[in-house]
Order: sequence, then structure tokens, then C-alpha cells
Amino acid sequence: MFSSLAVAYLFLYICIALVALGVTLLFAMKVSHNGKRRKIEFYKQKQRDYFTYLQTALTEGRPLRLPPGKLAPIERQVIQSKLIEWIDQFKGEYREKLIALCREAGFVEHDLKELGRLRYGRQIDAAYRLGGMRCPEAVPGLMELLKDEKPGPMAFVIGRSIARSTTRQGELKDMLEVLLTKGKSIHHLAADILLETSLDTSRLLIELLEDRNPDFVKVGLVAMWGQAVPEVMPALDRLVGAEHQDVRAEAVKLYLSASPALQDETILKLMKDADPEVRAEVVQALGSKHAAGSIPLLRKALRDEDWRVRYNSAESLSMLGEPGFEALCQAAVQGTGVEREIAMQQIESTMKQSGADHKAVDQMIVHNKRRLLYDQYFAPVPGNRTTKRRTGVAAVGGDYTA
Repeated sequence: MFSSLAVAYLFLYICIALVALGVTLLFAMKVSHNGKRRKIEFYKQKQRDYFTYLQTALTEGRPLRLPPGKLAPIERQVIQSKLIEWIDQFKGEYREKLIALCREAGFVEHDLKELGRLRYGRQIDAAYRLGGMRCPEAVPGLMELLKDEKPGPMAFVIGRSIARSTTRQGELKDMLEVLLTKGKSIHHLAADILLETSLDTSRLLIELLEDRNPDFVKVGLVAMWGQAVPEVMPALDRLVGAEHQDVRAEAVKLYLSASPALQDETILKLMKDADPEVRAEVVQALGSKHAAGSIPLLRKALRDEDWRVRYNSAESLSMLGEPGFEALCQAAVQGTGVEREIAMQQIESTMKQSGADHKAVDQMIVHNKRRLLYDQYFAPVPGNRTTKRRTGVAAVGGDYTA
């Protein structure tokens, strides 16, 4: 009994000692962290004049000099962080001068050594800074670090550093191949990282779009958004009929946004696609491009089995002026089921919106024209209780006025 009690007391004392040790360590870490923050703020204030000098020297074209005297380690970190911040903001000659200053200050050499350390945290910090300083000689080490990295956000940090640092297109594609193994559905993020490079990406985009690897193709398609690269249009035309459904859908979106005029044959072919996402993108593009000749096709799409196609078709018709609005009215009167339902919803939405936004003269004219069309199809005939269209066809019940 006494031995069991002694063991219990011993266990209790050990627990109390461990708790006290943990609290002490946490307190020490907090004090250390606060002390480091105070030093950082102190050195920021101390080097404020030096940062002003650098900005002035950049704009006046003078050579950049290092601050006089020996710098403390935290002081060097403060200066390096500011230089990396400016490297991200500036381009051309200003950026090159700041990168050269980082090399002269020994920041690049120091972080190349840190990249080879055993401590993981120091490796990641060095990888981030080397990418910020656009250091080409760090790419081999960064690639090895990326290959060993587990899927997660740190892999993207390393990949972005490689994209910023490399001066060879082959390294950029190698990085992309490794990065795509670090997660699923990361094509948008991979494309964003890819565009961080200072290299001309037009040739690389063509290679990606023509590659047999569908993941490469997806990244190339995403990276194409906002890029004016006429050379890739033949590859884009081919991908509109790609075998992979998600590749085809992304290619169609890009094709519709990049083509100023759409061929009738292409539109009809895409509207027969088995993927509803493709059909939805087509009918949406017809409205945004104000293709008034496509009203019969949009009217037919109101009966599509997919709700996104029906919704986008109704919206596109509302964007095509009086003919499009009248087509919606005809669908509401003559159509049945889902066609009638989506048409009436869009008519109600359009009338409310135009009624609220008709302060300008041209908007008022548009609203009045729509009102006349609406009354023509849905207003009750004077002297008759039932709501009829003027042509004698029974109209849809309910008041859908704005």
C-alpha cells in the first residue's frame, strides 16, 4: 500500500515538474519573440534614412551602396526583407540593381549555405529568400528540396522560388512536372506559379498545350487567360475537340473568350457536345458577344436538360436587346415546363433591373421598349377578365411587372 502511494506521489511530482518546465519554456519563447520584434522595429527605424537613400539613388540612377559599419544579424534581415519587397515591386533596371546589391551584401551567399542545412525550417526560409532575390544558382538545390517535399503549401513556396529564379525554360517545365505531383486539382495554382517567371512564356505555353500529359495541357490553358499569344491558337482549336472532358471544357472557355467572331459551324458543333459545361459556356458567350443571329439557337437552349445551359441562355437572350427580350416573351407564352419557367424568371429579373436603372435617357428608352413588348404579350385586353395576348393566345397567369 505504502509503495503504491509513493509511486503515485512520485508520478504527481513528475507531472508538476513537466508542467512547470513547459510553462517556463513557453514564457521564455514569448519573451524571446517579443524581444526579437522590438529589435526588428528598432532596426527599421534605424535604417529608415538608408531606405530613403536607396529610393533616391534608384530614381536618380546613382550606384547603390551598402550601409556603413558592421550590421547585426537581425539588422541584416531587416535590410534583406526590404530589398526583397522592392524586388517584387520593381522591374527592369531597378530590379537588377537591387538584386546586385543583395549579392554585394552577401545575402545570396548566406542563403545558399542555409539551403544546404539540415534544419527544415532554415531550408524553407532560405528557399523563400533566394526566390525573392532571383538567384539562378539556387535552382538545383531548390529542385532537390521540392522533390523531397511532401504535398502541401511549402511545396508551392519552393516551386514559386524556382519559377522566379530560373533562367532556363527546361528547369521551369521540370519544376512544373514535380509540382503537379504534390496535390490534386492544383492547375490554377501551378499556372499562377508558372507565370512568376521572368522568361518569355509563349514558347512554353505552346509546348504545354501540345503535350500528351493532360495535366500540362490544363496548366497551359489556365495560364493562357490574360495572355495574348496568337501562336497558340492552332493548338487551342485542336483542344476544343480534346478527348478529356475537363481539358475540352477549359479549352472551350478560352476559345470563346479569345475569338472575336465565332464560326456558325463551330457553335453548332459545340452545342451538341455531351458535356453540359461546354454548352453552358457557348450560350453565355453568345450573349456577351451580342450575337443577335443566334437567338433561335438560344431559344432552343432554353429546353436543354441542364439547368446551367437554360439559365445562361435566358441571360444571353436578355442581353440581345429587343429581339432577345421578345424571344423570352414568346418562350414564356408558347413554351411549357422548364422553358416557360426559366423564361418568366428572366423576364421578371430583367424588368426589375431595367426599371431600377433607368435614370439615364438611353436606359429609360430601353426600359420603355421592354415595357411595350411586355404589355403586348402579357397585358390584359380591356373589357375582358381573362389575361390574353393580343394575338388571341392565352398568356401566362400572374403579374410579372416590375
